[in-house]
Amino acid sequence: MSVSLAKGERVSLTKDRSSLNKILVGLGWDVNHYDGESSFDLDASVFMTKANGKVGNDGDFIFYGNLAHSTKSVVHTGDNRTGEGSGDDEVIKVKLNSIPSDYTNLAVAVTIYDAQTRLQNFGMVNNAYIRIVDEETNEEVLRYDLSEDFSTETALVVAEIYKHNGEWKFKAVGSGYNGGLQTLCSQYGIDAE
Repeated sequence: MSVSLAKGERVSLTKDRSSLNKILVGLGWDVNHYDGESSFDLDASVFMTKANGKVGNDGDFIFYGNLAHSTKSVVHTGDNRTGEGSGDDEVIKVKLNSIPSDYTNLAVAVTIYDAQTRLQNFGMVNNAYIRIVDEETNEEVLRYDLSEDFSTETALVVAEIYKHNGEWKFKAVGSGYNGGLQTLCSQYGIDAE
């Protein structure tokens, strides 16, 4: 049975599911289309951070330009450039037991590609969500529907998957940022150009 979360809520992923290891992080959204508008390309990404809240190196940033962490513990299944169709628009596979012990947090983000040039923001996006699925049983474990109104933001930290006292947990974050991907990269210790 899936748990539905609101912004700020936390839930344990492994307390009652000690065998949970392989998860799918599915992200989806719909775009409001207007005449003459450029097409939207939303991109999911993960920042694998250590206790200081920063990545260890640029390889800890998993996105359309770096589809897998060197350990293969986090793998992005590919860039969906249109978001068309139903279901998850982008999926990230995570093997919780394979994440190196010095990494404590996976920050899951969504950004709008080339948002400034295209004059786009998350105020033009509807029905955004993140869900966690047990890859081995195909059961949806939890879902967080982002209902906030992001009028000018071009980047969102949707959720965090983090380890606390040996247990993997999920936090529904839903924080918006201006400045797109570059702002998030800077926040997590990556020098983006």
